[in-house]
Amino acid sequence: MIEELLFLFFLFLAVLLIVKVGWAIVKYLVANAVIGLIILAFTNWIGLSSVPFTWLNVLVVAIGGVLGVIALIIISWF
Repeated sequence: MIEELLFLFFLFLAVLLIVKVGWAIVKYLVANAVIGLIILAFTNWIGLSSVPFTWLNVLVVAIGGVLGVIALIIISWF
C-alpha cells in the first residue's frame, strides 16, 4: 500500500516538473516567434526585404527567432 502511494506521489512530481519545464519552453518560443514576426514585418515595411508570410517562413521565424529572420532575409536576397 505504501509503495503504491509513494509511486503515485513521485509520478505526480515528475508530471508536474515536465509540465513546468514544458510551459517555460512554450513561453520562450511564443516570445521568440512574436519578436521575430515583428522584425520580419518591419523589414518588409521599410523595404529591406520582401519575404512573404508563408507557413514555412512563419515556422522558421517561430523556431529561429531573430536568427531565423536574418536567415530568411539573406535567402531572399539571392
